[in-house]
Amino acid sequence: MGILNVTPDSFSDGGQFAAFENACRHADEMVEQGVDIIDIGGESTRPGAEDVSLEEELSRVIPIIEYIHANHDVWISIDTSKALVMEKAVAAGANLINDVRALQEEGALETAARLNVPVCLMHMQGQPRSMQLSPQYDDIICDISVFFEKRVQACIAAGISKENIILDPGFGFGKTLEHNYELLKRFAEFTSFGLPLLAGLSRKSMFGQLLNKPSDRRMPASLTGAILCMQRGAHIVRVHDVDETIDALKVLQAGA
Repeated sequence: MGILNVTPDSFSDGGQFAAFENACRHADEMVEQGVDIIDIGGESTRPGAEDVSLEEELSRVIPIIEYIHANHDVWISIDTSKALVMEKAVAAGANLINDVRALQEEGALETAARLNVPVCLMHMQGQPRSMQLSPQYDDIICDISVFFEKRVQACIAAGISKENIILDPGFGFGKTLEHNYELLKRFAEFTSFGLPLLAGLSRKSMFGQLLNKPSDRRMPASLTGAILCMQRGAHIVRVHDVDETIDALKVLQAGA
């Protein structure tokens, strides 16, 4: 899953693809590199991020979804928590809803059920503005697992089939450095759900804090994280560096 943030303020590539032509060219490039899914986000969820209006988010994401749908044979994921954005995005060609708030916003659960597309439920403690202030867990894997159990049950009760549910434990979303590496070490424990797992740790602060490197110098660490997650049961890795990650995973598969 390649990341395409059409935002001015995302933590790693904010502003880089906010212009429509730049976003189109980056989508073309990722497809050429062999991406399976392009994840389009119109609202930054980095720590401290401000909310974006419905109108602004729609104006950012719908044109690029329409472009990719018309020009490429890849899956399109819409990274949003807003029910109307989900609806408009799927109408424009999106195949997957990727929600950092796990369909907990008003109308999101019912809308996703009606749209009948796969959904990715991510765990986040708190909200983007405040999630990194003081995250605490009794046992991070157990706490996230309880959250997943409740959200999966809510999805099924709303009419979403279990076969359409993907889980993302949410690296960096309401987690300290220690929490993130505990999550990485014990990632395989989430395979007990019997559902596809998504790992999104590309260029995140868990690498910056460990290595004292800015976001544009975290690719080797991100590749290592992606490989570890794939070895521990991830079905999808959400990445900025598509070409390099595909190379790394090909070597992993060839040598497994």
